[in-house]
Amino acid sequence: MREIGALLLVDNLRGRFGLSASRPSLHMCFTGSPGTGKTTLAARMGELLRELGYLRKGQLVSVTRDDLVGQYVGHTAPKTKEVLKRALGGVLLIDEAYYLYRPDNERDYGQEAIEILLQFMEAHRDDLVVILAGYRSRMDVFFQSNPGMASRIGHHIDFPDFSLDELMQIAELMLAREQPRFANARSMRNAIDRLRLRQARRIVAGAGPIGRDDLIRLTATDVRGSRVFSDTLATPPVATPPSAVRSTGPAAPPSAAPGPAAPPSAALPPAALRPAVPSLATELTG
Repeated sequence: MREIGALLLVDNLRGRFGLSASRPSLHMCFTGSPGTGKTTLAARMGELLRELGYLRKGQLVSVTRDDLVGQYVGHTAPKTKEVLKRALGGVLLIDEAYYLYRPDNERDYGQEAIEILLQFMEAHRDDLVVILAGYRSRMDVFFQSNPGMASRIGHHIDFPDFSLDELMQIAELMLAREQPRFANARSMRNAIDRLRLRQARRIVAGAGPIGRDDLIRLTATDVRGSRVFSDTLATPPVATPPSAVRSTGPAAPPSAAPGPAAPPSAALPPAALRPAVPSLATELTG
């Protein structure tokens, strides 16, 4: 990606000095597992190319085989052309592009969609960037079977799986922002959602009013309630600090000096919440 960015910047500088340079081929192939950031980077690529003047609008149009290939004769061409028209001036991302080609099915119309794509990629190369995405091994087979497509893809970018450290960094960003922006990442987002369900079930199962601190506190029990710990790691349970456990008996005096008292509205009466919520939380979390 840095090489592509450097090429575009240098090419832009050549134009400012009046040096002629042919427009570089910008069609790309993104390979990697689902959730490794391919769609996110495609969107960023559209924005970058628009800012550098290579695309008019820079919008991202993300499609799959079903958006391009019809089910009967004469259906594929208008579907494919409609998608391409929407993508003009921006980036067209075709996810799992290898499904366009099904040589084992004589009645399949995927090859027709590929031929139309090839025509547009060449005729509108100054106003359209096509990005094919999918697993690397399957994309290799796809290019071997479609040399015309392979010859038009100038950049191949592989997206490795995130390491454990990277996934933890993504999880921390998600918890801090509460607005996940990455995909695999997607696994971490799902894990955080389940963690919040366990937190909610614990809160509504307790006694006493629910305050702000209860809503923003996660305990070791919330985390270790995941099947990851119970099914695979089989680690001994970790005792929850007394400060992180809601007491069901009379409230004990705090061990430390309390801060400013919260207004009465900061605590919600449990009677209004608990009749309905436990059953919902049980259904969602099992």
